Order: sequence, then C-alpha cells, then structure tokens
Amino acid sequence: MAALLEPPPPFPLLPPNSNSTRPIPYNLKLGRPANSSNKPALLRSLHSPTTTTTTPCCAATPEQPVSESPDPVPGTALVRTRDRRRAVRLAWEKLVRWSRSWRSKAKTDVLERTNKVVVLGGGSFATAMAAHVANRKAQMEVNMLVRDVQVCQSINSNHCNRKYFPEHKLPDNVIATTDAKTALLGADYCLHAVPVQFSSSFLEGIAEHVYPGLPFISVSKGLELNTLRTMSQLIPQALNNPRQPFIALSGPSFALELMNKLPTAMVVASKDKKLANAAQQLLACNYLRISTSSDVIGVEVAGALKNVLAIAAGIVDGMNLGNNCKTALVAQGCSEIRWLATKKQNSWGSSWIRGAT
Repeated sequence: MAALLEPPPPFPLLPPNSNSTRPIPYNLKLGRPANSSNKPALLRSLHSPTTTTTTPCCAATPEQPVSESPDPVPGTALVRTRDRRRAVRLAWEKLVRWSRSWRSKAKTDVLERTNKVVVLGGGSFATAMAAHVANRKAQMEVNMLVRDVQVCQSINSNHCNRKYFPEHKLPDNVIATTDAKTALLGADYCLHAVPVQFSSSFLEGIAEHVYPGLPFISVSKGLELNTLRTMSQLIPQALNNPRQPFIALSGPSFALELMNKLPTAMVVASKDKKLANAAQQLLACNYLRISTSSDVIGVEVAGALKNVLAIAAGIVDGMNLGNNCKTALVAQGCSEIRWLATKKQNSWGSSWIRGAT
C-alpha cells in the first residue's frame, strides 16, 4: 500500500546494470552530472531508501518536508573562492615584506662593509660629497686628497673648508691629506671630483697607488678638450687599467644646496648593475635621491651638454630677458640634445637626456 502511495519519480530510473546509451543530464551550473550526490533536497528525499519498506525494484520513500534552505553547494564554492583570495593576498603581503627586508638588509650591508672612502679633489663639490658620505656613517673614514696645503690644514684643524664653505662645519671623520699613498690605502670607494681638464695628469701621478679593483665614482662633468674624451674613457687610460671599475654620477646639483641637505636628485650609471646598485645604496638618503642607469656615455655627455644650457640661462638672467626667453632656451636646448642623441646613439648611447634632466 505504501508503494501505491509513493509519488512518481521525476524521470524514469534506470537499473544499475542498464546498457542504455541515454546521456546523463549534466548540471552546467555545478559542473557535475545532475544525478550525482549533490542533488537538490527534493530529489534526494524522493530517491533515498527507507528502512521500513523494501521492494525488489526500487525503495519506497516516505514523504518528507521540503527544505526551503538554499543549495549549500554554491555557498561552499563562494567560501572557497574567498579563502583562495585571502591566501593569495597573505602570500603577496609576505613577499612584499620580505622584499623590503631584503632591500633594507642590502643597504645596511653596503654601509657596514664600507670602512674608508677617498675623495679626489678639494673643491666645492668634492667637499660637499665628502661631508655627505661622512654623514652616512660616523665610523667611516673619509680622506680628501688635496693639492692645496692651506685647504688641508683648514680641514684638519678647523673641520671646515675656509676657501669654499667657511660657515659649514665638516664631520669629524673627514680627514684631508696631500699624500696619495696614505689617502688611497685600504679605500673601498674613490670619488673623483678633480676638474676634467686636469684629471689626466692628476691620475697619472697617483696611478701607482691605485688598487686595480677600486671603484671610481666620477662626479666630474664635461669633455676633455682636444680629445673629447669622457671620464669613463679618460680614467682607465690614465690609470693604465682598462678594467678599472667605473661609475658616473651626474644630475642637477649644487654643492651649497647639498651641504645644506636640501632635496636633490642624481643618477649613477655603470655597465655593472651590481656596482651601480652599491653606489646607489652608499649615497642615497632621505634628501638625496639616486637613480641607476646602464648608459654611462649617455649620462656623461648629457651632463656635459646641460652645462651649456645652464650658462646660457645665466646669461638670459643677467640680461633681464625674462622667463619666456629662458623657457624657450631650455626647451630648444633639450630638443637639440635629444636630436644629437638620436644621431649618435650607435656610437655614444641612446639616453643622454637622462643625465641632463
């Protein structure tokens, strides 16, 4: 009698050993066959076996109240999607934290490994760079190799360069000397700040005291007269070492503003990416932004050509020709530098404008 009161199935049931080729209905939303275990609650209640009535063909199913709760499967998929997104976000945050920690450690390692820096020259920019590097680490020894005896005595006795910065006190770890051997002995980096026109003869005189692996960071801007050599060509030839590590440091910067710790941006260029990154970590601080580049010739030539624009802009100011004239001058000058870079990119480089801006 219970079998007669049984509601009819929604579709004919096939016996388990049936050889019918009828395709199984596929649930496109859930991505599984429609007659799988994840059926709606009504179908599961119609086809679930009962323990009180047994029939040879199929099991009788008592009437059960229809559940009005939504299908739990889509909710589970949504939860899984949220979990995956959360896991990806956490993994990305860990990667960012690790990257920041690694960069901070690398910066610390460069300063920790650097115990001595030598600065060649006793001019305004050489003094400003010596003071800047000395402020980066109090335990670092910064030697200035100068030719003027009075400047040397002023730095060692009064901790100031009276010739260029009489009102600025230099850090205590800045030492001046006229002995090239003493200055270069055990140096980790060498900052070259000698004017370009005197660099060749100066470097030839100290070449015997220069370690072949000492990295040279050149802050001298310009081209040598007659030969038109850049510092990246002049330094290895003067030292008679074509493999001398070289870094070009350029950018719009004034020595007085650097001494006053005003915001400044510069660029270091080297064919060795690791060497450029090391120089960046050595010099960069909260008021000095250092970018890196691999176009050494481009940065050097742009740094030399932009000085021509700077002199012309000073002439415009002196003649009171106004800001319109100065703006036109700078715009035309940058266009000519870009044009020259396009014409000479095969032999000199392709991004000269980077060092000029």
